[in-house]
Amino acid sequence: MQLDCPMPEMDFDIITMGHGSGGLLTNKLLESGVFNLLKNEKLDTHHDGAVLAFNGQMAFSTDSFVISPIFFPGGNIGELAVNGTVNDVAMCGGIPQYLSLSFILEEGLRMEHFWEILVAVKAACARAGVMVVTGDTKVVEKGKGDKVFVNTTGIGPLHPEAAISPGRIRPGDKIVLSGNLATHGVAILSVRQGLEFETDIESDTCNLNHTIKTLLDEFGKDIHLLRDPTRGGAATVLNEIARDTRLGVELQQRALPVDEQVEGACEILGLDPLYVANEGIFIAVVSGDIAEPFTEKLRTLEHGQHAAIIGEVVEAHPRQVVLASSIGGKRVVNMPIGEQLPRIC
Repeated sequence: MQLDCPMPEMDFDIITMGHGSGGLLTNKLLESGVFNLLKNEKLDTHHDGAVLAFNGQMAFSTDSFVISPIFFPGGNIGELAVNGTVNDVAMCGGIPQYLSLSFILEEGLRMEHFWEILVAVKAACARAGVMVVTGDTKVVEKGKGDKVFVNTTGIGPLHPEAAISPGRIRPGDKIVLSGNLATHGVAILSVRQGLEFETDIESDTCNLNHTIKTLLDEFGKDIHLLRDPTRGGAATVLNEIARDTRLGVELQQRALPVDEQVEGACEILGLDPLYVANEGIFIAVVSGDIAEPFTEKLRTLEHGQHAAIIGEVVEAHPRQVVLASSIGGKRVVNMPIGEQLPRIC
């Protein structure tokens, strides 16, 4: 979604320490930027918080985004922050409605870059159907940050058919991956200093809440767990499932969906796609008897065209993830040690 939001006249071309003073420059920055662009009845109160009305159980999540670079193929830190938090609420079985949005800006950040990030936030909120209702802005001295850090918190009511919990996973449950692995991580690497290579791969960052709601509407409590494999990739999520359930996970390498360009880039860089970060896919653990119709339905939805059943929960090899390779062997997929790709989200 492209928005026609011309940048208003600003007194400065860059962020200065005065923009974090709480005085006139702060007010001008917020009034001409954040408040006008993200305008809604909750934010218009300009209060320190927002008063929200809910009934029943809520899903609630918070996240911080420190990605480098802040602009990357397919997006920027603004939409990444909105999508990431919206998706975290959705993975709980929630229907995200409201966000808080907080910035830590480094002195010297170009005002036009801040505006571009704000426009991306607005567009991502429109796609997800959420409102920014409160937030905060701070400025730190040059050298004390890295252009901009973003914190977002999301909240919304729990879907009436949601029963998302590792405790509901049983042997025989199937593991469904909603899309191609490793796309986001490779997109970020494509613009990192010293790791540039020719590619038209773009980040898969997107909101998944509409997709999740549609699946919960149809399959409800047969969806036992939802997780988005961001930092640490799918391998980390699957190891956490095995650890928390004290069951085993078996994967089929042939079933793993990976874009051909992404797979080639991973081979060049010596990376396993299972360990690379993602921002626009999720892992679902579902009852075995609905796995096929669940996957078929997912393939008809906006962000699920490459969905695949990639494995199964088993009683064998408890607390381990085992991959059956395409050449017939088997190997243990361990939890990653350390961080392969720093500052990925």
